[in-house]
Amino acid sequence: MRYPWFRLGVFVVIAVWPVWWVYQAWIFALGPDPGKVLLLRFGLGALVMLLIALSMTPLQRLTGWSGWLVVRRQLGLWCFAYAALHLAAYLFFVLGLDLSQLGVELRKRPYIIVGAIAWVLLLALAVTSNRASQRKLGKKWRILHKAAYPALGLALLHFLWIVRADWAEWAIYAGIGMMLMLMRVPPVAQLMKRKSNKQANLKRSA
Repeated sequence: MRYPWFRLGVFVVIAVWPVWWVYQAWIFALGPDPGKVLLLRFGLGALVMLLIALSMTPLQRLTGWSGWLVVRRQLGLWCFAYAALHLAAYLFFVLGLDLSQLGVELRKRPYIIVGAIAWVLLLALAVTSNRASQRKLGKKWRILHKAAYPALGLALLHFLWIVRADWAEWAIYAGIGMMLMLMRVPPVAQLMKRKSNKQANLKRSA
């Protein structure tokens, strides 16, 4: 296994946050509505994890260090884990586990439908993130995992629909997302790769 300490460090740093948030809720440190705070934090955590996961390939192209790609799958799985916690918090704190209210909620809050579609896409990516799925799906695997891009767009729309008036925070995440998508445009990606190769050659000749 390559870069075991880096993998472990990433795991610990990401795992700490949901545990800490739940602990804060347990000791009533999240204000009068801890359920709502947990719901928002888990959802935002999923968005952040998705952005970080999508930044691994550009970072590898810019720096030439393969360690970024080693943790990409782990980050993707953490993204889904946070999204699953977000869904669980919604079912528990908003619906009170009363699924009969789901239809009413969907009519009142259509942004939930957008979030649900993003969640299903993340589920498909998580389930097929293993090597067995890669071998079984072949070339289709890469096509399937491009679903991360529409998932990001849907997640940003879901977030925007929730915050509405507070555009500033949303704009930061949307800007990062747009930059990451721009880095995947073939001419930009090729330019980044050439620069990375040039830096690597300079290091070898030094």
